[in-house]
Amino acid sequence: QVQLVESGGGLVQAGGSLRLSCAASGRTFSNYAMGWFRQAPGKEREFVASIPRTGGSTDYADSVKGRFTITRDNAKNTAYLQMNNLKPEDTAVYYCAADPSILIWRVPHRWDYWGQGTQVTVSS
Repeated sequence: QVQLVESGGGLVQAGGSLRLSCAASGRTFSNYAMGWFRQAPGKEREFVASIPRTGGSTDYADSVKGRFTITRDNAKNTAYLQMNNLKPEDTAVYYCAADPSILIWRVPHRWDYWGQGTQVTVSS
């Protein structure tokens, strides 16, 4: 089992920045790809970004490319999502996810472990 705890959400004005953190425990962090997803009210959970086990080739949804950056620190068992130039449409609950597979998928049901989520609200 992997336990994931997100933090760093909050209320920010459009154009502002936030950094989300996802602290992992329970298993060897570097054995898991990490991902961020989000879910707005009335919408399905959607892929935001992912990073493989040892970093390197990151992947982003088109809607956040160039504004968000996913990183990980395997020494600290933590993944991060730096969000810049935030827009009201970025408002959602943000979830981090972990999966031991080498292949990284954009679909939520392919990810084994999830955090409880952190709310991000962007005001216009």
